[in-house]
Amino acid sequence: MYFNRRSGDDGGMNMADSSRIKGASVLLVDDEPDILELLELTLSKMGLEVDKAGNVREALAKLAARRYDLCLTDMRLPDGDGLQVVQHIAQHNLDVPVAVITAHGNMENAVTALKTGAFDYLSKPVSLDQLRALVKSALNLPQAGPSGDKMLLGHSASMQKVRDLIKRVARSQAPVHISGESGSGKELAARLIVQSGARHDQPFIAVNCGAIPGNLMENEFFGYKKGAFTGADRDRDGFFQAAHGGTLFLDEVADLPLAMQVKLLRAIQEKRVRKIGATGEEAVDVRIMSATHHDLAEFVRQGKFRQDLYYRLNVIPIHMPALREMREDIPGIAQRILERLRGETEVHFSENALPALQSYSFPGNVRELENIIERALAMCPGALIEEQDLLLVPVEHDQSDGESLGDKHPLPEYLDRVEKQALLEALQQTGFNRTAAAKLLGLTFRTMRYRMERLGIKDPHGADDAE
Repeated sequence: MYFNRRSGDDGGMNMADSSRIKGASVLLVDDEPDILELLELTLSKMGLEVDKAGNVREALAKLAARRYDLCLTDMRLPDGDGLQVVQHIAQHNLDVPVAVITAHGNMENAVTALKTGAFDYLSKPVSLDQLRALVKSALNLPQAGPSGDKMLLGHSASMQKVRDLIKRVARSQAPVHISGESGSGKELAARLIVQSGARHDQPFIAVNCGAIPGNLMENEFFGYKKGAFTGADRDRDGFFQAAHGGTLFLDEVADLPLAMQVKLLRAIQEKRVRKIGATGEEAVDVRIMSATHHDLAEFVRQGKFRQDLYYRLNVIPIHMPALREMREDIPGIAQRILERLRGETEVHFSENALPALQSYSFPGNVRELENIIERALAMCPGALIEEQDLLLVPVEHDQSDGESLGDKHPLPEYLDRVEKQALLEALQQTGFNRTAAAKLLGLTFRTMRYRMERLGIKDPHGADDAE
């Protein structure tokens, strides 16, 4: 193991460092005495209590004898490797964040360690600044769990598995890839991982990769220098710089063009980016999370997504279950959403409303459920939401009306089209008498007027019947 002293690296000698951590203990595992001495000096100046081990056997004995707040181990040891230390900590459920130091270019070891349970890794040559940043992150993990409505609802086995995974990976800095259908809560899961992890008080930058024009990808991700191109009248940071110290969440990552995938892979592996027009690179410290509703492994097989980038992103996979796969949770989730949306009003579900929701297939998942309940609140005439207020689309028969599945996305627009058609048919049947049309549809006049205004439906004759 060896260290790279860049400008600003003082071997931990800066006594003015405001981030000194008192009372925490660290176990250092390495067989080179000079390296152990440098590490001990660096961490001691941060206010840490340091213990040392020269091989795997000694490290395991020390871990059995006392509790440490952090373990830092080299991968190459006289009687084994650092992965054995990581495995021991994971298998014995020791509450000890562990980081490994790997040889430059040996990302396979780093990825293996992260999958096994390592908190983070450092590549040689190690910057002491990066070392101190890693230690500060490891010792700043919050103890409180998520609160309020920022939580994943449901008690089914599939959702409990997701919550358990989130709890386990929160302490890690390993890349996480979250798969699942649209509306299943992928970004919420990413935010909950961050909320329970070391970067909870650092930036969380969410990027919709499918919404960025291809010619602007590099500008947006890496930033640019003033004068780099026409219109670049000032220096501008990209997503990586904005997320420095925190988390970069790449939503719909499957939509990245292949050329950008190459640049992204290098930035993730090197932890350095170069702004357009810059002569040098700058270090960035970000945790990468990604998500997509596509089958990313299938994209790799089809040649649409780079295999090496896939393996870097998919270190820890989490799959969000579709709402129809956890039907037993639908009534409880619907009730929580209603309580949040209804405010001070006393609106409740009728006896037939919840069973109707439970039997619906929800192609748009929880996002669609929220949309349905919000619309029902606006349309219900009294204090009860009835089944007809939900305006559930019988999706099992959707293919018979001549529309393809692709015509039904995005779901909110599709539901608006269905609702608009129903309103227009009732209005045409009643000669655009809104009162009569409202009665025909089982709505109040006020709800009918509201829906017409929202959907842009106007009487072609300009008439306006009163309630």
